[in-house]
Amino acid sequence: MGDMRNSDFYAKNQRNEGFGCSLMELRGLMELRGSEAVVKIQEEYGAIEGLCHRLKTSQTEGLTGDEVDLTKRREVFGKNLIPPKKPKTFIELVWEALQDVTLIILEIAAIISLGLSFYRPPGGNNQSCGTANAGAEDEGEAEAGWIEGAAILLSVVCVVLVTAFNDWSKEKQFRGLQSRIEQEQKFQVVRGGQVIQLPVADIVVGDIAQVKYGDLLPADGVLIQGNDLKIDESSLTGESDHVRKSADKDPMLLSGTHVMEGSGRMVVTAVGVNSQSGIIFTLLGAGGEEEEKKEKKVKKQDGAAAMEMQPLKSAEGGETDDKEKKKSGGSKKEKSVLQGKLTKLAVQIGKAGLGMSALTVIILVLYFAIDNFVLQKRQWLPECTPIYIQYFVKFFIIGVTVLVVAVPEGLPLAVTISLAYSVKKMMKDNNLVRHLDACETMGNATAICSDKTGTLTTNRMTAVQCYVGDIHYKVIPDPSSIPPKTLDFLVNSISINSAYTSKILPPDKDGGLPKQVGNKTECGLLGLIIDLKRDYQTIRNQIPEEKLYKVYTFNSVRKSMSTVIKLPDGNFRMYSKGASEIILKKCNRILNEVGEPRVFRPRDRDEMVKKVIEPMASDGLRTICVAYRDFPGNPEPNWEDENNILTDLTAICVVGIEDPVRPEVPEAIRKCQRAGITVRMVTGDNINTARAIAIKCGIIHPGEDFLCIEGKEFNRRIRNEKGEVEQERIDKVWPKLRVLARSSPTDKHTLVKGIIDSTMVEQRQVVAVTGDGTNDGPALKKADVGFAMGIAGTDVAKEASDIILTDDNFSSIVKAVMWGRNVYDSISKFLQFQLTVNVVAVIVAFTGACITQDSPLKAVQMLWVNLIMDTFASLALATEPPTESLLMRKPYGRNKPLISSTMTKNILGHAVYQLVIIFTLLFVGERLFDIDSGRNAPLHAPPSEHYTIIFNTFVMMQLFNEINARKIHGERNVFEGIYRNPIFCSIVLGTFGIQIVIVQFGGKPFSCSPLDAEKWMWCVFLGLGELVWGQVISSIPNNKLRFLKAAGQLSQKDDMPEEELNEDQEEIDHAERELRRGQILWFRGLSRIQTQIEVVNTFKSGTSFQGSLRRQSSTTSQNQDVTNVSSPSHLSLSNALSSPTSTAAVPAGRE
Repeated sequence: MGDMRNSDFYAKNQRNEGFGCSLMELRGLMELRGSEAVVKIQEEYGAIEGLCHRLKTSQTEGLTGDEVDLTKRREVFGKNLIPPKKPKTFIELVWEALQDVTLIILEIAAIISLGLSFYRPPGGNNQSCGTANAGAEDEGEAEAGWIEGAAILLSVVCVVLVTAFNDWSKEKQFRGLQSRIEQEQKFQVVRGGQVIQLPVADIVVGDIAQVKYGDLLPADGVLIQGNDLKIDESSLTGESDHVRKSADKDPMLLSGTHVMEGSGRMVVTAVGVNSQSGIIFTLLGAGGEEEEKKEKKVKKQDGAAAMEMQPLKSAEGGETDDKEKKKSGGSKKEKSVLQGKLTKLAVQIGKAGLGMSALTVIILVLYFAIDNFVLQKRQWLPECTPIYIQYFVKFFIIGVTVLVVAVPEGLPLAVTISLAYSVKKMMKDNNLVRHLDACETMGNATAICSDKTGTLTTNRMTAVQCYVGDIHYKVIPDPSSIPPKTLDFLVNSISINSAYTSKILPPDKDGGLPKQVGNKTECGLLGLIIDLKRDYQTIRNQIPEEKLYKVYTFNSVRKSMSTVIKLPDGNFRMYSKGASEIILKKCNRILNEVGEPRVFRPRDRDEMVKKVIEPMASDGLRTICVAYRDFPGNPEPNWEDENNILTDLTAICVVGIEDPVRPEVPEAIRKCQRAGITVRMVTGDNINTARAIAIKCGIIHPGEDFLCIEGKEFNRRIRNEKGEVEQERIDKVWPKLRVLARSSPTDKHTLVKGIIDSTMVEQRQVVAVTGDGTNDGPALKKADVGFAMGIAGTDVAKEASDIILTDDNFSSIVKAVMWGRNVYDSISKFLQFQLTVNVVAVIVAFTGACITQDSPLKAVQMLWVNLIMDTFASLALATEPPTESLLMRKPYGRNKPLISSTMTKNILGHAVYQLVIIFTLLFVGERLFDIDSGRNAPLHAPPSEHYTIIFNTFVMMQLFNEINARKIHGERNVFEGIYRNPIFCSIVLGTFGIQIVIVQFGGKPFSCSPLDAEKWMWCVFLGLGELVWGQVISSIPNNKLRFLKAAGQLSQKDDMPEEELNEDQEEIDHAERELRRGQILWFRGLSRIQTQIEVVNTFKSGTSFQGSLRRQSSTTSQNQDVTNVSSPSHLSLSNALSSPTSTAAVPAGRE
């Protein structure tokens, strides 16, 4: 289906397979907007009814849901999914792993070594070549010269395969995660007269979908009926203003756009690759191969054009493309804390390693040259050249080995494994992680700004008190005690003036609570009707949704919802409901004890607030006021003039709705506070309700010095006279702020931004935010970690978030903190282990090479050590499960060094122990064990027992030190919880097993000579010494070792990622900015002309459309650099759409 170039596909699209319109007609229809579209639907299809009739669907009943029909629709109109990009194959990943510089150096060295070993120099037995052939007397030995090269190549292959396999499994996991996120997205569709939730992929053309506030539209459609519907189409058009949609003015709804207000029903007309966003995805080349084909094609036809493009690309394009990559690659604002610190550390270590390896090679070469040509006064004979070269290659290999060991290429691996493992486990803890680094950032969180409803509370609303007919009932009254007139008003008002998608269904399990579907507050009110022994459904059936005259839907500005109906006598009645203090201000009458309206003065209102609303709120109840107003039918009021419509209301009643605190929340908040994380509550609710809930949760404790303020007061405190937000003013407010009530989404964003940008505390605050509404998007994006609610959250919120809480529960956030800290600790454990090995191996190789001209640890052995310490250790140490004790300490913060002083002490301490042992073995080992010395061995000498003992002891020490590395905060018991981590145990034992095989049967390739039991015992014993030595080290107090303090620290400057630094520099240098702007405008003009020429050519030839589109997108990437639109991909779409090329798009895509 996705392959649009074949002609039978094209022919098939022209057939309509029994439907009244073909796929291409519908695609053409969806490209129209506004009045054009209305006219087209009227004229061609006979209004929306005609369109539904042609698509064989019913406006009210929807599709029948018959399988045969659905399958046919999928065949004719396509499935609702956009084929994903092909994953990289294993071979491609292997190729990528081979690009590693150190591995390339090793491969070259190994190949040279192999080549030289097969080369028999003519003057081989010439004594004058000096030491070169001392070891070559035995032909058999000389034959075995190739083994070292081959062994190096083999170990390179191992390293590459392991890396590729890790990348592959990471990719696979990520795809699994993506598909799970996609499966989670469901949409409300009418089938067979029933409203059901369908996975988005199951939607077909002809379905009647219900759209509501906060939805991300899954397909294109035509609006049948809508209430106050406003759509954010910026993802397609780049226009940030919300577009009003209505059946008679602009009924076109497009996939990928967000519903910002209102509700409605639409008939689906295009899905998957045929929907507007699908077409764009296809143009952008969701299929990578098509892209490549196109590029080759373009290169052939478009040589001249490509030449024109070159200067554009290089001057400006290259830079922007990189920036784009940076921006889109890390879909979050900046590099995560850990990545920043690790990159810095890896670079430092790499430089040191490079220095050491270069030094090693230089010393070896000089020593050899001076020894041979100066001291022994030999001539450089031509026939000896190959032999000398063989020596130099050997020195080169030793140097490379030092480098390989020095560079901790296991670091990225450890990070990946640790994050992937954590993400997998976090799924079980109800955290669906969308961006890997969010998991680790969470460990550094210092502040959480949480919503109240649904996160801290159960989001199961029940009406528990009400004020009706001048009486405040503390429990829901008997229907007979309410005046019948009032009761009628109340029941009608609640039934009609609520989204018809909100319902109360019978419980799933017997004896369970009734199921609440839709808006929970409305469900609480509908529950009140049921408690009053009435049925809301009968009223809704009398007045179906089509008959509602006008709906003012709820939004964060109105904080109320109103519905107008036409009465049988031609007059109008409007029902309203909303936050009590907002609605009561608009009321000038109230129904009294007999159900008649009486005057309601501001004085009465104040009294009511004191006597009714405040007591309800201080019980933690949310107060909702229900009211109505009658209008004459002639003249009809101007419904657009909201201010005059929503006044002079008559209050019917005030309901107190309870949303109980989740039982596990107080404990979770206590854990957060103990872990040094401040929890703040940001809610749209009344301040008294918010304070009552905050006390129940333990966010505030009576008697403490804290701030609970409303949004208005917050804005008054943080804005100057001109109404601008000032950071100094925010700094006065946020440290004590605990509850922000009646807040708008903008307030939430301002608060988050204010805390993040604050410089009054020495650590930059790391802020996590929870949100569920569409309007929380900006705050979720701004925060370091955004949590969206999986159940109550709108699609928009999920899109903007980093982690989705699948159970909407605050205590899952605490688990995320625990996992985040665990990732950080796992990396530190790995570092502690890795650096000890690196320090020791580098020093041993270096000094050994300088003193004995041969590294005691051979290249292959080094690679084996590298493999165990990198790959296996990262697996073993990165998969430690988290413990509660992680929550007992304060967050590390952004500029705490990655390697703490305790860790530095451990690294240096263990390195000293290992070096002492190894050098002892190296220089006096042969006397201790009474064996031949392995020092100064000739070129192809057989492996000696002496060096095998050194290698074996070295590995044993690493193995036992791996156990030491499990603790990084100086704990005594390094075995604690070791059985909880089976991976660790199996890796340690596995490595031990392989080591035995290598030593006993490794022979020549591994330069090992088999050892007897006694020597083995000694090796293991020396290794065990590590554990004892570990205890000695942890007894030394840190303050005695002042010099250890600064290791691997990120300074304030480094802490800022490069982009931010760049941005700052840009901001400072306005002149340069202006220059750049001029430059870009010039480029833009230039490329516009190019595009136009291109388009003219396109129409002449009808072929090179791709070239013009590519031109378009590169221009766009430059425009982006100026405008810096929040969503990089979208801008290019809008340009590609608005440009004339889009007309050429359809035929060209299908040649």
